Amino acid sequence: MIILPPPVLGDLDLHLFGEGKHWRIYRKMGAHCMSINAIEGVYFCVWAPSAKRVSVVGSFNNWNGLRHLMRGLGNSGVWEIFIPEVQAGDAYKYEILTQKDQCLIKTDPYAMSMELRPSSNSIVSTSGYLWKDKHWLRARKQFQWQHEPINIYEVHLGSWQRESDGRFLNYKVLAHKLVEYLKWMAYTHIELLPIMEHPLDESWGYQVSGYYAPTSRFGTPDDFRYFVDYCHQNNIGVFLDWVPAHFPKDIFALGRFDGTALYEHADPRQGEHQDWGTYIFNYNRNEVRNFLIANALYWIDEFHIDGLRVDAVASMLYLNYSRKEGQWIPNEFGGHENLEAIEFLKTLNIEVHSQHPGVVMMAEESTSWPMVSKPTSMGGIGFSMKWNMGWMNDTLKYFQYDPIYRQFHHNELTFSQTYAYSENFVLPLSHDEVVHLKHALINKMPGDDWQKMANLRLLFGYQQLTPGKKLLFMGAEFAQWNEWSEKKALDWYLCEHPSHRGIMRLVRDLNHLYRQEKALHQYDFEQRGFRWIDCNDHSQSILSFIRQTENAQLVCVFNFTPVKRASYRIGLPEPGLYKELLNSDSTYYGGSNIGCFGQVHSVNIPCMGCQDSVEIVIPPLAFIVLKKMAE
Repeated sequence: MIILPPPVLGDLDLHLFGEGKHWRIYRKMGAHCMSINAIEGVYFCVWAPSAKRVSVVGSFNNWNGLRHLMRGLGNSGVWEIFIPEVQAGDAYKYEILTQKDQCLIKTDPYAMSMELRPSSNSIVSTSGYLWKDKHWLRARKQFQWQHEPINIYEVHLGSWQRESDGRFLNYKVLAHKLVEYLKWMAYTHIELLPIMEHPLDESWGYQVSGYYAPTSRFGTPDDFRYFVDYCHQNNIGVFLDWVPAHFPKDIFALGRFDGTALYEHADPRQGEHQDWGTYIFNYNRNEVRNFLIANALYWIDEFHIDGLRVDAVASMLYLNYSRKEGQWIPNEFGGHENLEAIEFLKTLNIEVHSQHPGVVMMAEESTSWPMVSKPTSMGGIGFSMKWNMGWMNDTLKYFQYDPIYRQFHHNELTFSQTYAYSENFVLPLSHDEVVHLKHALINKMPGDDWQKMANLRLLFGYQQLTPGKKLLFMGAEFAQWNEWSEKKALDWYLCEHPSHRGIMRLVRDLNHLYRQEKALHQYDFEQRGFRWIDCNDHSQSILSFIRQTENAQLVCVFNFTPVKRASYRIGLPEPGLYKELLNSDSTYYGGSNIGCFGQVHSVNIPCMGCQDSVEIVIPPLAFIVLKKMAE
């Protein structure tokens, strides 16, 4: 029996959705268990404006498209139906008859749960999860992320660890294993490669077919809620990778959803991403912008996510991104800026920040587009932070040089300080740098095995001590030799070897130092938190700088060659006794134990623009951190 009560989606809902401003549209669209006239069932609602007919098909009607025909709501393009006796756990899809009488079987764009691939069925989902993270959420509202430590461990859940037989771990199991490790390693946040449902493991989650569904690879939506909740109860923040730039062409998903280019542009010069073989969202369409912005809010509302890293922002900003002449259409002013995408991103950031204080939005943006992380009120795009891809590229390029040639590339280390405070930067050493044919970080380093390990320790020190928030992809923290593969777990057995264990110890101690010393995080985005001691010693490939607050100064010295620098005089900001807080050449980390023997005392000899100085021993391929002791 089919019941046709008054429409559940009211006039106000339809009006807001048509304007692209129904920020909780996911509470109406999709499949929702409810009671109408004391009858239990499921309400289905979908947007398909060009369809001749839309039906719900599923396990409850033998997938027969003539059993449960939906009704259209005026000219809105929205279709709905209430079906009694359907319940949570039932599988379903939409059968859509196009204007050309083609019959399409489509996954629900707003499905909150989906079956495990290769199945693409949507699942009626409901949640009874009781959250226990109220203290975290209350504190998050006051989170001063600009001045607090943010040290992110980037993780692909399917390959961090697995069961002994190769099966994926459940979200709940992952929660306990990861949190224990994150706390021990002193990370503040975890960032997950996309966990929205996706059909192809090899896409790493970046080709999404179910924007509202946590992937069933690791369990149910409530299992994922448990994951986030458990992280919060242990003071670990959770960020998600989010992909609003493009979506795959799979026939069962968003592509040509009602037989027309609905979510994407019809013209391939605007609607297809040539590099990735995907469709590009049509940001000029109200309902499409609504779908995406509501989706961002959904993950924050329903799963208490603390921030989103927005993927491939550069591809959204430029109409000619990765295109030759004749392959793109200029905007109305003749330029290459994607004006609709820019407005979409601004609205996205305004809504997230206004509705959820303390939640951060990060842009993976690889060009010099200005003011990406500045407020929209100042003319910016409104992100909280931006990945510093320039720093990453220059730094990794420098470290791959044989040390004998580094003196000729000194500026590749110092150049980033010329723009370091133009944006709120995250310094990323991410998954993109360790995938197939790119080599693991340890294998990017020159020299023999000892020099590779020393260089990697030096790289991690340079990242942690340089201004900016931090991100490191899993496996690098213990110097995994193999490139990362989504097909298997990390090579954890390496941690049994002293040299790899030494790298892990160094990363752990750096993480603790970064959290404990305000000088290393309080003014990450401000010039006053940093000043050079000497950035010009290219002939010896030595850098020295100060990280500082009003009450503390840390002296950071780096030697990028395998030559020990004995009796090296360095200027100091103040006279006094300086303690060696960290020395990457310690045997505890796998080094040769050369250094300052724990402490040094200044002398009144001017050097490097400072009134006082000290002679120190700088270990080979190493860094040291000194801090003035209280009188």
